[in-house]
Amino acid sequence: MDYKSGKYKVKDLSLASEGRKKIEWAESRMPVLMALREKYSKTKPLKGYKIAGCLHVTKETAVLVETLKAAGAQVSWSGCNPLSTQDEIAAALAKNGIEIYAWHGQSVKEFYWSIERTLDIKPNLTLDDGADLIFTIHNKFPHLAKNVIGGTEETTTGVHRLRAMAEAGKLLYPVIAVNDAETKWDFDNVYGTGQSSIDGILRATSVLLAGKNFVVAGYGHCGKGCAMRAAGLGANVIVTEVKPTAALKAALDGFRVMTMDEAAKIGDIFITATGVKDVIVERHFKKMKDGAIVCNTGHYDCEINIPQLEKLSKGKRTVRANNEEYTLKDGRKIYLLAKGRLVNLAAAEGHPSEVMDMSFANQFMSQLRLINYDKHGILLNPEVIEIPEEQDQEIARIKLQTMSYTIDKLTKEQLAYIKDYSAGT
Repeated sequence: MDYKSGKYKVKDLSLASEGRKKIEWAESRMPVLMALREKYSKTKPLKGYKIAGCLHVTKETAVLVETLKAAGAQVSWSGCNPLSTQDEIAAALAKNGIEIYAWHGQSVKEFYWSIERTLDIKPNLTLDDGADLIFTIHNKFPHLAKNVIGGTEETTTGVHRLRAMAEAGKLLYPVIAVNDAETKWDFDNVYGTGQSSIDGILRATSVLLAGKNFVVAGYGHCGKGCAMRAAGLGANVIVTEVKPTAALKAALDGFRVMTMDEAAKIGDIFITATGVKDVIVERHFKKMKDGAIVCNTGHYDCEINIPQLEKLSKGKRTVRANNEEYTLKDGRKIYLLAKGRLVNLAAAEGHPSEVMDMSFANQFMSQLRLINYDKHGILLNPEVIEIPEEQDQEIARIKLQTMSYTIDKLTKEQLAYIKDYSAGT
């Protein structure tokens, strides 16, 4: 372990050159964020601001971190999941002078120690994925909150937690819900999660998906992406849901809908994407086929009740990387991937760079928005804030340009027609 107090703690600094190559690859696939870097590296609007970040340490995240630095910010970073850090990327960031505390395979204690080290800089801004950084400030270091202008939150689970805090009157500073931007959750969550989760399953198992009964728990944006990509590979997709409208969407999209109790009997591969705990529990394991594969792509590892699986088992062994074989007392085998952590990050590389380009452009622009409020003396209420429609459309417009697509524009007459409430048949 390479450690320099007040600077970094990473697995192995000698991995930096390997990480730098991967970061350069991501840069070549993230034209929107790179355009923002080029623009703001000249004016450095974030100069004098300190950002504490807690987000998966991947090559795409590195592009965001170095863009924030190029815009003048002092950045201190940790990973937002014990198994999602890519050690070569963490090494490359440390080598480039980024204060970072992250390595793959952290214990829970090490995970929170790393978050706490990022707070040593006494940040003005926070950037989070899952709200663990924000919660650490609120629960352990509330005195730091008075110096925080605001924060940004990357994922659905984190936004839900923060809205609950705001409703309870417990949120101490404003947070922009980056996750809720159309250019984030309709792209990153759907196409990114779909492709990367399948990638993780295949790397951990190398199984054939065609012909398999593929059970998706939850038909939100992430579940929809998983179902879409599994179906594209020839799987028979089954969706389980608790929300009637989501279940109806799944049915009209051509997927079978049933309860997890029913699906447990026939599923070959199970993936949870709900953001809720205890989606797959003891009674489901008891019904599963010999050889069933179980994994999760939700932010936390509580969707699959692993202690109950262990209680039913007489032994377990690792059969491949990120693939543990649990032998049940009745002789059946169930395979748990990535210890129930995010399979797309723990067993693969996370979302493709191209789709993270938009999500992280939203993160960067939201950080700028917060400091613009600060510079103009605008005080925001401690609540969860939406991203403006104009930002969404601007990012989508730039992304289309980088993909060599052009679209139509409304004429003056069409704009007038839209506003003419007297127009009829």
